Amino acid sequence: MDLTRKLEERLGGAIEAADNVAVYYALLGITKELCADKLENAGPKKVYYISAEFLIGKLLSNNLINLGLFQEVQDVLAAHGKNLSEIEEVEPEPSLGNGGLGRLAACFMDSIATLGLNGAGIGLNYHYGLFRQMLEGNKQKEVKNPWIEKESWLVNTGIQFPVQFRNFTLTSRLYDIDVPGYESGVNKLHLFDVDTLDEHMVQDGINFDKKDIQKNLTLFLYPDDSDREGQLLRIYQQYFMVSNGAQLILKEMDEHGYDVHLLHEHAVIQINDTHPSMVIPELIRLLGERGIGFDEAVEIVSKTCAYTNHTILAEALEKWPLDYLEEVVPQLMPIIEKLDDKVKAAYSDPRTAIIDHEGRVHMANMDIHYGFSVNGVAALHTEILKNSELKPFYDIYPEKFNNKTNGITFRRWLMHCDPKLSAYITELIGDAWKKNAAGLEKLVKFADDETVLQHLLDIKQENKQNLCSYLKETQGIDVSEDAVFDIQIKRLHEYKRQQMNALYVIYKYKQIKAGHIPKKPITIVFGAKAAPAYTLAKDIIHLICCLQQLIEQDPQVRPHLQVVMVENYNVTKASKLIPACDISEQISLASKEASGTGNMKFMLNGAVTLGTMDGANVEIHDLVGDDNIYIFGKASEEVIRLYETRGYSSRAFYDGDSLIEELVDFIISKELIKIGDPENLCRLYKELINKDWFMTLLDIKEYIAVKDRMLDDYMDRMVWAKKMLVNIAKAGYFSSDRTIAEYNRDIWKL
Repeated sequence: MDLTRKLEERLGGAIEAADNVAVYYALLGITKELCADKLENAGPKKVYYISAEFLIGKLLSNNLINLGLFQEVQDVLAAHGKNLSEIEEVEPEPSLGNGGLGRLAACFMDSIATLGLNGAGIGLNYHYGLFRQMLEGNKQKEVKNPWIEKESWLVNTGIQFPVQFRNFTLTSRLYDIDVPGYESGVNKLHLFDVDTLDEHMVQDGINFDKKDIQKNLTLFLYPDDSDREGQLLRIYQQYFMVSNGAQLILKEMDEHGYDVHLLHEHAVIQINDTHPSMVIPELIRLLGERGIGFDEAVEIVSKTCAYTNHTILAEALEKWPLDYLEEVVPQLMPIIEKLDDKVKAAYSDPRTAIIDHEGRVHMANMDIHYGFSVNGVAALHTEILKNSELKPFYDIYPEKFNNKTNGITFRRWLMHCDPKLSAYITELIGDAWKKNAAGLEKLVKFADDETVLQHLLDIKQENKQNLCSYLKETQGIDVSEDAVFDIQIKRLHEYKRQQMNALYVIYKYKQIKAGHIPKKPITIVFGAKAAPAYTLAKDIIHLICCLQQLIEQDPQVRPHLQVVMVENYNVTKASKLIPACDISEQISLASKEASGTGNMKFMLNGAVTLGTMDGANVEIHDLVGDDNIYIFGKASEEVIRLYETRGYSSRAFYDGDSLIEELVDFIISKELIKIGDPENLCRLYKELINKDWFMTLLDIKEYIAVKDRMLDDYMDRMVWAKKMLVNIAKAGYFSSDRTIAEYNRDIWKL
């Protein structure tokens, strides 16, 4: 392909004369054509990965890498005075996910295609996504996040299905996004939408009429469900997703001439978290319409569906009131009730019922009973499910339970976001690691090579300079490239304990005020969105923003400590932050984080983890050894015991330790109250003293001690560089290619 000629044809003139917007759309068109020309992955059996989220991020460079064209495009553009990274800035980021769940689904789609597996994603085409976060007056403000343009990655397939609700029927429209594998075939991400959507419903912030389903159905991911209308809207969305998915699967069965009695031989449905759980009763209903008896339909579906559990938090396992489901999808209710009757006839333990004594339908319970596989997403997570959270089910179905430790796609999270490191790794060990990340292990032989270690430090420094420029350009924030970069970027949730990191900021601020100056400046970076109705999470954001302002205005502290809250944290911003990171904050309360995937991206880019023995941190620790990770905090067994015995009292920690009291009291100090909103700060203060459900105060002192030790160790640059190298070398295990190969070997059997 003559890329220069093709670009000039699309631009209608010289590349030099075109602006970046025109060049982006020309590249978009060429890339879509190339994807359309590639062979689709095929096979006698197909996996359908159904998920409420696919946080795919910007696609241009990722697709060019997978098509083997990235370097050529970069070179051609450079020869004509253009910069690909500047052109990338033109691309809007698809707003189809929230956090790790959606990013994992995106990595999995990439790996399914890369491994040449016959597969497709099924989700919804949210026009405004989660929301765009703005920081105003040190508070989060939510506004809509439009990303769909006239020309985009979406392809209108013309495929439509009727989806029946109690009072009306909606006709869907299917849009596809091509997912090219790395040096492999192409799969599809199927996104369903409605033509009746009215984007103009959203006037103020993210508020809209939640009752007008025909006009609002695919406006937002996770609409505010703090009221009845919001919860009903979520049920409408979930049923719309799974009904379309089920109809599409049966349509493809018919097109291939397959017998639907043998559905499980040709299709496997991976239910990603509980949002798509209604696919089980919906498929049973649709098979019934084809004349298949109830018991046989149940058996067919039970051999076709598999469930991935992503949470240990009981409140995150969806439970819908019967009358809500009756209002939205009455046609499913007789099926769900019969499924529940079968369970109750077989098992007396009320914890295993689908419908509980309060008349709520437990989606995860339905998935476990009527699927053939249940997997956790990290070794510790799966063991906690088996031994604690889902033990009644494990006792019944031990053969269904299995672990699939999460992974990330190395193409995006190293080759794309850290090209200098990627190129240097290839220079040292060749490029086979790009297809098989286990090859990174070869880097270990350079662990004592000071030339290599210095080069790693130089690359990290350059990435810090790039981040400083980016923050200045996008947020007007001046950050010193000479600081230690301590970064915590993830969803804002109390169990992830951003509040503990904020207390460390207070500790360090007070230390500096008392004349204890750190050996090197420290920049602590946060990036996080709080769910619109999650008041305490918003209070934590408010505290962080107030600390940022307080320190920025203090000439005594500012040269030695800085706090940065990155506005509207997303995939694009992650790709700038991760390569620049020194200390990766993975500080969730042990037993609460199912896996984490940010921890994997950071280690791959040479950051060193500060974390609890939680989620995949446990496996990172096993791989890198004690010397190359910093572990603190109570173990998961101890935490679980404290919950069971109600043995934790935050008030006792507050009253019994003068340092903890001093740090927590500072939240409502005159310095912060002057800057912030007393209502938000006082509420957070009271929460930490009186409840602290995720045990911040339990681990805070050890956290401070270990982080300070880490900062001391950072000063020996060669010792630190060796830690960086070992982390990069051991990150190969966390490739999503490995994860997907395991899903296929143990569950899908494509």
